[in-house]
Amino acid sequence: MRKRDAIPGAADLAPDLAGHEDKDPKFVTALARGLDVLRAFRRGDPPLGNQELAERTGLPKPTISRLTYTLSTLGFLVYDAKAGKYRLGTAVLGLGYTALSGLGARAVARPYMQELADYSKLQVALGARDRVSMVYLESCRGDAPVILPLDVGSHIKLGTTAMGRAYLAGLPDEQRAALLPRIEEHEGARWPQVRDGILAAVEEYRAKGYVTSVGSWKTEVNAVGVPLVPHDGSPVLAFNLGGPAFLVDPKRLDDDFGPRLAAMVRRIDAALFNA
Repeated sequence: MRKRDAIPGAADLAPDLAGHEDKDPKFVTALARGLDVLRAFRRGDPPLGNQELAERTGLPKPTISRLTYTLSTLGFLVYDAKAGKYRLGTAVLGLGYTALSGLGARAVARPYMQELADYSKLQVALGARDRVSMVYLESCRGDAPVILPLDVGSHIKLGTTAMGRAYLAGLPDEQRAALLPRIEEHEGARWPQVRDGILAAVEEYRAKGYVTSVGSWKTEVNAVGVPLVPHDGSPVLAFNLGGPAFLVDPKRLDDDFGPRLAAMVRRIDAALFNA
């Protein structure tokens, strides 16, 4: 067993690497490992040292040392000599904003999202899959007294959130089936419950045009989600609307917010198609 497989939690950082590392002659493993190091940083993290990065990625510490030196030389990491640790550099920020600016769906969707956020007084977000998570690409907020602390760049669960379930429901059956083992590896003992929630969400989407997550991700959070399947073959995206459970009644998710979110996505889809 490789060290990567022996590290708890490492699978969610690089499930795609194992499928190519030993089989694809075009695959550059050194580059993939360098990107793994950058992916190891999460929103709100303090600076991380080589040992912490080795634990998060499952890579040997000598390999991590070479990668962090190279990445800091290129500006993707910044080294704090006093602490002996690294933080992400501005080169990463530049790539991120370049990617966001090139995402046409984000610009088209924002006014529709803000309209629904104002109506619901909650948060409406757009996200895409990042391995076994969903990452927020855009977020619009209403004026509810309490809003979830999630913004652009935040990562949330793929298998238990409304956004993640919506993404999975929007995939072709064979693509969803190929992704489920990666989620299973990440969820561990929780997998049977997570799997049942995903399968129920797929059926819910087919019946209603949206999926719900009532306390499935966090017991105090309720939300509804809808996928966006682009006509041009681009990756599936997903929207959610939700908030603290004491503000989001499950009945209203079904009677009001779910249908409105589905209608919003249809309007965005039509605007993109006619653009």
